[in-house]
Order: sequence, then C-alpha cells, then structure tokens
Amino acid sequence: MSWAETDSARSRRPYHVGNLRAQLLDEARALLESGGRAELNLRGLAARAGIAPGSVYHHYASKAALMAGLAAVGFRDLEAILRDAAATAPQATPIRTCALAYFAFARSQPALYDLMFDAAMMSDREVATARNSAFAVLEAAISQSPSQQSRDEGTIHKVALAVWACGHGAASLTLAEGPAAADTLMEDVIQGLEALFGRR
Repeated sequence: MSWAETDSARSRRPYHVGNLRAQLLDEARALLESGGRAELNLRGLAARAGIAPGSVYHHYASKAALMAGLAAVGFRDLEAILRDAAATAPQATPIRTCALAYFAFARSQPALYDLMFDAAMMSDREVATARNSAFAVLEAAISQSPSQQSRDEGTIHKVALAVWACGHGAASLTLAEGPAAADTLMEDVIQGLEALFGRR
C-alpha cells in the first residue's frame, strides 16, 4: 500500500477481528520493506490499517514484539520455500537447489531477511523455533544428497550448519552488490559448496 493512500481508503480495508494479527503482520511487512525499521511503530501501523491503536496493542505490546513476530513469519516463509525447493530438486543437486531458493528469498525481501538475523530477534523463543524448523528442512535435504548418505547424523548436522552459515554470509554479501555482481558471487558460492560437500 502506498503512503499516498488517504485515510478514508485505508479505513475501507476489510479487516476482520479473527484474522487481525495476520493482517497487521502483512501491513508491517510492507512498511518494513518500503521504509525500513524506522517506519515501524504501533500507532503508525494502526493508522495505516485503519484501526484503533488499542487493537494493535492487544496483539503486540511493543515494537520489539512486532518485529519478533515479523522475524518468525520470515523464517516460516523461508522454511516453506526450502521445503518446496527440496521436494522439487533433482536428486543429485539438493544443495544447489536449496541455496538458490535461499538466495532468492533473501534478495526478494532484504529488510525482512536482515531483521530475521538480528541478534535481538535471535533470542526470541518464537523466532528461534521458526529458525530451527527452517534449518531442519535444509538438514533433511542435505541428508538425501547422494554424496552425504554414507555420513552419520552428526556429520550431516555439521555439514548443514556449514551450508546454513555460508548461505547466510553469501546472501548478506549479495545484498550489498549490484545485480550482476551478486549473480556472479552467488554462483561462485554455490559451486564452492558443491565442491566442498560433494566430496565423500
């Protein structure tokens, strides 16, 4: 929604009490991507949504709580994307397929991605649970790779941690590059992962 919309236009949006929490997160997500964290505040969100501030505070007691809710949603979305990637990946290339999906997610929503890995967010229980679920999908996909199937669970877990950490670092780097440079870097990182973890 553009900031140019009038208050009357906002007030006509069909908000429903039973789904207000999800709708508030959608609005907050749009604010985050368009204006960054500075644009996120509960009263502003209420005005944008065309509802009373008390309705927002009923679901989120503070800006920190709202941001944690957004971060958790981000990890749940990442989990779904990784799950779809793993399900459709050719048997020989689960790492490549999941890495491409991971990078695409980070590049499509850079502000949300940055928030998800904020140190303050990582200590939130809901965020940690959502993060661990997303990681578990990646770990399961790696365990199905032909190059990894002879390895024990502990080694698979360490490989998954290495891929996760490398993916996060590379995604952060690509966000700072122009599109052409980012594509080259992304491909170089994926080839590096394949070279490292394709070995028995």
